[in-house]
Amino acid sequence: MKIPDDAVIPDGKITHYLLVLKAKDDKSQYLAQAGFTQDNPDLLKAAIRELANSVEAIPDIQNEYGLFFLVIGEITGLDNRQLAVTTVWLQRAIDQKFQFITLKPYKERKS
Repeated sequence: MKIPDDAVIPDGKITHYLLVLKAKDDKSQYLAQAGFTQDNPDLLKAAIRELANSVEAIPDIQNEYGLFFLVIGEITGLDNRQLAVTTVWLQRAIDQKFQFITLKPYKERKS
């Protein structure tokens, strides 16, 4: 299953979280390696959407908010620079709609 085209990607998640330098759990410096910055938030949003449209979503955990899915792959930034990422999505229990939760650098799970 792929994440639906109408899945919500909140602008604030991009501009006020992922692309903001943080003291802990910073993602902005990783994303900057591919040219994703506060100057081009739509580029990151489009890359996330493209990944979600092209890779199968993997069901993960479920809680009172709904069922979480992981989409693992590469996003392409400026000059075709690629970053391996895991994106997290939620199929909301309340209305079954999908919403982008976060992005993190891809790390292989240890078995």
